[in-house]
Amino acid sequence: MSESLPASDGLLAGVTSPGDLKRLDAEQLTLLAAEIRDFMVAKVSRTGGHLGPSLGVVETTLALHRVFDSPRDRVLFDTGHQAYVHKIVTGRQDGFDMLRQRGGLSGYPSRAESEHDLIENSHASTALSYADGLSKAFALRGEDRHVVAVVGDGALTGGMCWEALNNIATAKNRLVIVVNDNGRSYAPTIGGLADHLSTLRLNPGYERVLDLVKDALGNTPVVGKPVYEVLHAVKRGIKDAVSPQPMFEDLGIKYIGPVDGHDMVAMESALRRAKGFNAPVIVHAVTRKGYGYRPAEQDEADCLHSPGAFDPQTGALTAKPSVKWTHVFSEELIKIADERLDVVGITAAMGEPTGIADLARKHPERVYDVGIAEQHAATSAAGLAMGGLHPVVAVYATFLNRAFDQVLLDVAMHELPVTFVLDRAGITGPDGPSHYGIWDMSVFGAVPGMRIAAPRDAATLREELREAVAVDDGPTIVRFPTGSVPADLPAVRRLGQVDVLREDERKDVLLVAVGSFAALGMDVAARLAEQGYGVTVVDPRWVRPVPIELTGLAAQHRRVVTIEDGIRAGGVGDAVAAALRDADVEVPLRDFGVPAGWHPHGTRAEILTSLGLTAQDIAREVIGWVSRLEADTEPAQA
Repeated sequence: MSESLPASDGLLAGVTSPGDLKRLDAEQLTLLAAEIRDFMVAKVSRTGGHLGPSLGVVETTLALHRVFDSPRDRVLFDTGHQAYVHKIVTGRQDGFDMLRQRGGLSGYPSRAESEHDLIENSHASTALSYADGLSKAFALRGEDRHVVAVVGDGALTGGMCWEALNNIATAKNRLVIVVNDNGRSYAPTIGGLADHLSTLRLNPGYERVLDLVKDALGNTPVVGKPVYEVLHAVKRGIKDAVSPQPMFEDLGIKYIGPVDGHDMVAMESALRRAKGFNAPVIVHAVTRKGYGYRPAEQDEADCLHSPGAFDPQTGALTAKPSVKWTHVFSEELIKIADERLDVVGITAAMGEPTGIADLARKHPERVYDVGIAEQHAATSAAGLAMGGLHPVVAVYATFLNRAFDQVLLDVAMHELPVTFVLDRAGITGPDGPSHYGIWDMSVFGAVPGMRIAAPRDAATLREELREAVAVDDGPTIVRFPTGSVPADLPAVRRLGQVDVLREDERKDVLLVAVGSFAALGMDVAARLAEQGYGVTVVDPRWVRPVPIELTGLAAQHRRVVTIEDGIRAGGVGDAVAAALRDADVEVPLRDFGVPAGWHPHGTRAEILTSLGLTAQDIAREVIGWVSRLEADTEPAQA
């Protein structure tokens, strides 16, 4: 063992790169693990973030960086929820004061932050595919490098993982897969594989017993090896019934485990054996989400998976309680399910975050958690609909992108009544670009027969959810943002399915405000009115297909403006413009929305301000646009 680091000011202060870990002895590593947990609790309590997953992988991450040589050896995290320890030991401790804040440290691996981060994945079940391609590239280029993928057991419920494993086994390159098995993703992990892993956790002695038998019989002349082989076959027969080892080994992937993921010596030993195998190896590490921080360990719902700011002593959230969009949806869904026995719920490992868990508590036989498998969720919902039920699939808006093909061809083409409820739609803030739900109105607006609702407040969410599950001839989407629900914004009148929120006598501008941007539209209208313009503000409620009433209203106005919390390309503005063209309504239209791109993390307000999606910015742009149009149409002076 080389010279150890001094511990006078705490060990963590002396760790600025993975190489520093290799100078520590066993006692120092134990102290460092405790310091890291204290550090994470202190920092995340101020900013919020993915605390529970990272608390569970402290020892595993330290062992990993002692065995492998990042960044030469590439370390990939799936989904990135468990990457905080990795960030800490790769020189980013100072950044945690601004974790997930504008201009600060990302909550996920980030290539812009460190050479130790290669992929910016925050959608589950992708890392093994990255790792497969990367290990193939190293082999083809003759590079002496390893690839390590740290994968949560929840991610293994996703189909991409199994597609990747099939190819990884065939290629037989240097690739170590660390399965971080804590029995949970957001919620307890669902599915047959989870059951296998759970069973195996109860049988940790198999490998040790085999090693003892092998050592003993190996010293026995003549009969030793044959007897060992017989016992090995018997042992494998037992394990076939209870463990995933045969499944992986039948694929051609060596399996090591289970290993106590909180035992640094055991983890390091397992990883060194895996590294020396020079072929695909799975290291099965059993960990506990939230380990080492009592409030997280005692949080049965999700082990403080991703809390907001909280009291580090108690784990209690410090934000004042408020009514959330998710709560309103969950409450109304239960009322609907009480009235209609055909309504069932589906979620993809996110029962608590999407509110489906409340329905499961009331009607457990009518809720299906399919694990991190959005594609399967969509097509399974199609099957449920074919069987005479009306499924409500609740996922984050960003995650439904993964199931576009299934929504298009398995649900919509069959004109099946499936309702997709998209939580966290629009700009969501601290989790960054992979979590922004800005694509759904554009992407799913292209699906034939799809109806998309965007409620503006609690009252319209309840109303539009009921309208969605009443549809029996095709799919529907109900989308809403994250956070607290604003005060109800009542309509002046309803024209068909369109709510008129403001109506001036003059008809200068028709302002179409989509969903949660309704209040923003009212603020823009007030600023335009101050400049002498007459404005009508409408909430279309159902944005796809475009309500026919909008074309009639547009024909009565000189200008049309749309504002939406989604990407402009192919968004509601484009759809309204196309509807006006089809109806031969020649009214100029200006659309405001999110430009397509990878917008950095920050608060929702900060990001919308940077994109110019504020009342002041939009009003200024509209006034300038209208003024230019008026100037162009004035008759030339004699």
